[in-house]
Amino acid sequence: MTAGETDEGISAFISNEVTVFPENTTTIDMFGSAKYRNYQYGGDDHIAVVHTEKLPKFASIFVTAAIHKSSHTGKFDYGRNFYAKDADELSILLPIKNGEINFAFMESFIAELEGERLAELEAYLLATGLKDTTLTTKEENALLSFENAAWQNFNVVDIFNVRNTRNILSRDIVENSGTTPYLCASAENNAVSSYISFDEGYLEKGNCIFIGGKTFVVTYQENDFYSNDSHNLVLYVKDEAAKKSKQTQLCLVACTNKSLGHQYSWGDSISNRKIQTAQILLPIQNHQPDYALMETLISAIQKLVIKDVVLYADRKITATQRVITS
Repeated sequence: MTAGETDEGISAFISNEVTVFPENTTTIDMFGSAKYRNYQYGGDDHIAVVHTEKLPKFASIFVTAAIHKSSHTGKFDYGRNFYAKDADELSILLPIKNGEINFAFMESFIAELEGERLAELEAYLLATGLKDTTLTTKEENALLSFENAAWQNFNVVDIFNVRNTRNILSRDIVENSGTTPYLCASAENNAVSSYISFDEGYLEKGNCIFIGGKTFVVTYQENDFYSNDSHNLVLYVKDEAAKKSKQTQLCLVACTNKSLGHQYSWGDSISNRKIQTAQILLPIQNHQPDYALMETLISAIQKLVIKDVVLYADRKITATQRVITS
């Protein structure tokens, strides 16, 4: 464990001889960010461990949230790190019953919250058809034949219509003021910084590939959106059949990132001028992009990935219902 929000602060998986802390405990990093750990782990010297392992699981999660609310207040940063000794400054608000901490309430409260979120996940999987994770024969064949597929380089501008986005400065928006995505060049949250209401004259059409110009973050944007920088690029696929397939465009995102991502960085960023001569590697059939294979391949991969989510949701729903009814 180390400080940071990426991957819950997990920086690596190691086999070194380190102090191993038990599962069902809470960590506080140098910025005061508290996280619940349901697994054993080691940590660097900027990680404080709160030993909640003797509490029931859901009570530990409740306590972690209470600690985070107290410690993650902005007073800890690079200038002043949080250390274990700073725990003396923290006070947490917990429910009580008859003058005693009410751990039973914490258990049922977190269980009900988890149950609500799992119900939402279950409804989403059913509504989107993602609950069905059985591969079709076509999808199985696409996976089996992938390694032997033929590939060819294509000019980006032969595959896409490319243009710069409009730009809206962050100082000119009101965060969370609407429902339209406001994009930046970040890899977090599919490049969505906030959802805003703004002048529709600055709106970009969705169903496209979006490239954060200064960072070369490549994402698929299904819906219309606003952009924070005119250095950002939008790529609209020219092929009509490919244009109608989200799966095909997700494959094009991966191919674009793999083909070009290593060439560009903050100091040498992509631009509309540079991309005019850039090439991307795509699977082909008869020397043309094989959009049908791309669509089938992504559909198969999506099922393989979502299968674990479906199994996880089913297990968690059963376990949570057991806690709620006990």
